Amino acid sequence: MANNKLLVNERQADIGNFMVGRLLPFREKRQVGPFTFIDHMGPTVIENQQYMDVDQHPHIGLSTLTYLFEGEVHHRDSIGSDQVIRPGDVGFMTAGSGVTHTERTPTSLRTGHPFTMHGYQIWVALPKDMEEMEPRFDFYSSEEIPTWQTDGVTFRLAAGNAFGKSAPLQGFSPLFMLDILVEKDTTLDLRGQLKGEVAFVIVKGEISDGDQKAGTGQMLISRTNEACEICMQAGTQLMLFGGEPLPEERFLMWNFVSHSKDRLNQAKEDWKNKSFPKVPGDNTYIPFP
Repeated sequence: MANNKLLVNERQADIGNFMVGRLLPFREKRQVGPFTFIDHMGPTVIENQQYMDVDQHPHIGLSTLTYLFEGEVHHRDSIGSDQVIRPGDVGFMTAGSGVTHTERTPTSLRTGHPFTMHGYQIWVALPKDMEEMEPRFDFYSSEEIPTWQTDGVTFRLAAGNAFGKSAPLQGFSPLFMLDILVEKDTTLDLRGQLKGEVAFVIVKGEISDGDQKAGTGQMLISRTNEACEICMQAGTQLMLFGGEPLPEERFLMWNFVSHSKDRLNQAKEDWKNKSFPKVPGDNTYIPFP
């Protein structure tokens, strides 16, 4: 079974005062289901005023999903959303035809005391006929996320459908995203529990599939839709995500995703011309690179 998996290592990227590990996209695999971009933030101790301050920047054609284990992110956008995202919450901003947003350390944490930041920033591509939908922001607190335990394994279903359960966040095409923590050495049987392509992001610990192993900061992607049994060491935490692939290829240009390269170029010109909507009361601007 090992040769049915791709192994991916995080690549370092800088998002402004903050280094992240980029897992997707990479050369051999641009998407997993509708998931098109994954950044692993931390775990990093934030001190010496090195707060997260991602100024106004735009998106089209995708939804951003923020999921944290530690720390907080203050999300504001051009729709008027103003939300602090805390551990276990799910923030889901759908850009559609175009949105601008900022991501910052909340005022309540800007005290000079160190704190840990750890989580994932994820992009989910929209179906072709929804790429130009009206922007929206959906938020689900940690209390709303389906959580259950089975034989020493804790499951949290952040999005979509898996293991016969449904999350309040369904997205716009068939997908799933699970946070799994095991207390003891466990063999997890995934057969019949998930639909579509599957990726395994190891938050901490180690998993094995046959003779292939993956550890903290790595990602395994199943080459087939038939996910199998995964062996997880005690204390391992795993993000499991994927779903049905979209029928058309998606292209990325900076913060934009589309099936159309012409649309990407239009978004680039719109941002350069400052014709995107603005976050209320925020005059910051990240130039197109």
